[in-house]
Amino acid sequence: MAVPKRKTSPSKRGMRRAHDKLTSDAYVESPDTGELHRPHHIDLKTGMYRGRQVLKVKERV
Repeated sequence: MAVPKRKTSPSKRGMRRAHDKLTSDAYVESPDTGELHRPHHIDLKTGMYRGRQVLKVKERV
């Protein structure tokens, strides 16, 4: 079984954990409607992607 030869210092431990933080999801505002949607994803409310109509949106009753 592998056993560390020396105790890991708090500095080394902190540097290793520096990338373990949680990041919040990115959202961008749609220029047409002002709704938030994920970047590089279709805006499902309008069906638009990069200024083009990609999906037909059903009318809500």
